[in-house]
Amino acid sequence: MGGNVVFPGYDFSSHFVEINTLRMHYLDEGQGEVVVMLHGNPNWSYYYRNLVRALRDRYRCLVPDHIGCGLSDKPGDDRYEYSLAQRVADLETWLDHCGAKDNLTLVVHDWGGMIGMAFATRYPERIRRLVVLNTGAFHLPKTKSVPWQLKLARSPLGPLLVRGWNAFSRGAVKSCVTRQPMPRDVADAYCAPYNSWANRIAVHRFVQDIPLFPGDRGYDLITSVEDRLDRLKSIPMFIGWGDRDFVFDSHFLQQWLDRFPAAELHRYPDCGHYILEDAAAELVPLISQFLDAHPLSSP
Repeated sequence: MGGNVVFPGYDFSSHFVEINTLRMHYLDEGQGEVVVMLHGNPNWSYYYRNLVRALRDRYRCLVPDHIGCGLSDKPGDDRYEYSLAQRVADLETWLDHCGAKDNLTLVVHDWGGMIGMAFATRYPERIRRLVVLNTGAFHLPKTKSVPWQLKLARSPLGPLLVRGWNAFSRGAVKSCVTRQPMPRDVADAYCAPYNSWANRIAVHRFVQDIPLFPGDRGYDLITSVEDRLDRLKSIPMFIGWGDRDFVFDSHFLQQWLDRFPAAELHRYPDCGHYILEDAAAELVPLISQFLDAHPLSSP
């Protein structure tokens, strides 16, 4: 898979950057203020196709496929450390490559929230707007238990389920949309990059890398991000939330609202984790209006 992709609604040119001998694929569409869109797991830049098409006439949309995801290289553990810290380092390297230094808008979903907020809390002066879509940037809320689906994927059966049967990706396109079933061709596009045991390594490593307890890899990094979120309080924030997300549910949403009470909230009781699929007709125009309503200050 490479070059110009032909998945439904994904009418974009492919770009690549080499990071530590690995090729990262990304979209670079439009001109103007930079909007960076960060996907989660088991996902790729395809998730943002509708938002990119809506914004590219007046914004520069930068959308990476994390290493191991989408059209990026999918190396083994001997060539890449599948860790949160490495993801944040990749993001910084890639943004520098793109010349995206300042006045950034971040759109984050799932793991993209943790990766993006780690970057944002490190460089708050570079961020101008935040769009948060069913994600977290802090430890699992004390009121929230680990969903059984994640426990199973992290269990000894995980390799067989996630990498052998592709259960995580295939399950997501069924369970993460709740308003109406995902069309078959769209579901196939989501799963297409993860078409073999080798190519599903990132899907499994993302699940394994969730730090739940002190001493887990990445736990201290999440603690530091959580402690520094107040650095972003003055930045306009939009929250789009699907209430039927079995992971990022009301417990996570309340954490966001407690920290950012001034955020513009749009909540959808009948929508799931893939909120940009379930509520695209409503959310895409609202996000566009939010960006337009918070223009960058004149120099």
